[in-house]
Amino acid sequence: MIDLAIKVAVNAVALLAAANVVPEFKLGGFHVDRPEDWLQIAVIALVFALVNTYIKPIVKMLALPIDFMTMGLVAFVINGAMLLGTAWIVDQAKATTITFTLGGYPPHWGYEAIGCAVVASIVISIVSTVVGILLVPRKVIGF
Repeated sequence: MIDLAIKVAVNAVALLAAANVVPEFKLGGFHVDRPEDWLQIAVIALVFALVNTYIKPIVKMLALPIDFMTMGLVAFVINGAMLLGTAWIVDQAKATTITFTLGGYPPHWGYEAIGCAVVASIVISIVSTVVGILLVPRKVIGF
C-alpha cells in the first residue's frame, strides 16, 4: 500500500513537471493554493499509475516483436499511448474539474497530441526516475 502511495506521489510530481516543461501538456484549472486541486492531481496520478501498472505490461508484451525490430524505440510510443489513455479516462470519468489535455486531446485527435504525449512521456520518465531514486535509494543499491 505504501508503494502505491509513493508511486502516486512520484507520478503527481512528474505530471506537474511535464505540465511546466511541455508546451501543449495542459493541466487547466490547477491552482497551487487550493488543496482540492492537489487532491485532483493525485486522482489523475492514481489513474496514470493504474494504467501503467495494469495496461502497459500487456501492450508491451504484444508489441515485443516491433520492439525488437525498432531496438526499443517503440517504448516511447507506448509510453505516449499510456499518457493519452490516461487523459481519455480522466476526461470520460469527469472525476476532476482540472482539464487534462495533451496537444488538444481530448477532444481533438491529431499529430500534436501524439507528439506532445511522446515528449511528455520522456519528461515524466526522467522526473519519475530521479524522484524515485531520491525517495527510495535502496532500489539503486540493490537491497
